[in-house]
Amino acid sequence: MSNLEYDVIVAGGGPSGIAAAVASARNGAKTLLIERYGFLGGAGTAMMVNPWMTYSAGPKQIIYGVLQELIDGMSDLGMYGHPKQKTAFDPEALKYVAEHLCLDAGVELLYHTFLGGVKSDENNRYIKSVQVANKAGIMEFKAKVFVDTTGDADLAGLAGAEVEKGRAVDSLSQPMTLNFRMANVDIDRIPSREEMTELYIEAKKRGELKCPRENILWFYANQEGVIHFNQTRVIKKDATNPWDLTAAEIEAREQVQELVVFLKKYVRGFEDSYLQTTAPQIGVRESRRVMGEYKLTADELLAACKFDDVVALGSYPVDIHNPAGEGTIIQNLKPGEWYDIPYRSLIPKDLDNLIVGGRPISATHEAHSALRVQPIAMAIGQAAGTAAAVCATQGLLPREVDVKLIQKSLLEQGAYLGPQFETEKV
Repeated sequence: MSNLEYDVIVAGGGPSGIAAAVASARNGAKTLLIERYGFLGGAGTAMMVNPWMTYSAGPKQIIYGVLQELIDGMSDLGMYGHPKQKTAFDPEALKYVAEHLCLDAGVELLYHTFLGGVKSDENNRYIKSVQVANKAGIMEFKAKVFVDTTGDADLAGLAGAEVEKGRAVDSLSQPMTLNFRMANVDIDRIPSREEMTELYIEAKKRGELKCPRENILWFYANQEGVIHFNQTRVIKKDATNPWDLTAAEIEAREQVQELVVFLKKYVRGFEDSYLQTTAPQIGVRESRRVMGEYKLTADELLAACKFDDVVALGSYPVDIHNPAGEGTIIQNLKPGEWYDIPYRSLIPKDLDNLIVGGRPISATHEAHSALRVQPIAMAIGQAAGTAAAVCATQGLLPREVDVKLIQKSLLEQGAYLGPQFETEKV
């Protein structure tokens, strides 16, 4: 096998890609992880989405595995958690810990490399290779099994998979957000979110702010005197269209500057603050979703659905930011409940050797709004990487493999799949 051929190629080094690559390598597959930036972390670093949303159902933690290893690694550095924001983390810590987790597992990393094309067999069902662009020009890599953890289902899209975008009524996706941080904030003097929102709404009425969001959303950061804002809202843009994505970045930076002026002028505690940073790229909530062997719905998630082929769990609510303007719909599960994510939803119905990891799995727009957060993406990614390795090392296609083999490996990796696996042998 040449150095351009692998058992498994994972495209995208975000939360799901980290977990997928680590799981694949640990299961004995020669694994390449391709990432367009010079670091891992995706939503948690490049998009600077912080803190991590819930990975517990009530008091019970339900997502472990690679997620827990990242938490432990950042905690050892003193860069995870805040007295008032227990799941806040330092993006620099995530870069470092994720990188070493991959290297220690035997993953081969290739940074600064952008996915650009796919070569398939004559039936357009079996991916033979991917083409990428980097400093060396155009390169081609072969693998037995591919895992799409790009977040936007770029690999699946290039391979011709059936995809959906946005909501059914008009195909509009949830809005994008450029996260930013204000430093030198007098934390003890800042008002509540509710009071800050009142000031924000008044400023919007005066025409001082054009952000099409209905309230203020901020979080504590790990650093002293720093407040993290998940506030900007860019609507009616397609994150898979490079022109739209460019326009979204520009519009979001304009919103940030308006918000900085607003905070310094009207909000106590921010008088002497300054803009510390904006994320390297705008945060994308939704783009493509790959249609698979099973399509999850919001009704199933809210009913705490359970499946025999469970490979990941989640408890985050249906959380839909209005694709066309103001408003956010949140529908919570019953306290202490969670939903299963079935292996079938990771398998594209029209491709044979691709597994989808992270948020683009087969689901409706409404269900996707719950599945899209980083801890759940990691759980799905770990399942996808595990399945890919099992298939590659045993000469199986993803839809042929016995899901019990995947479940067994996930449990051995420290994942939690529900109480039925605590007493039963898989």
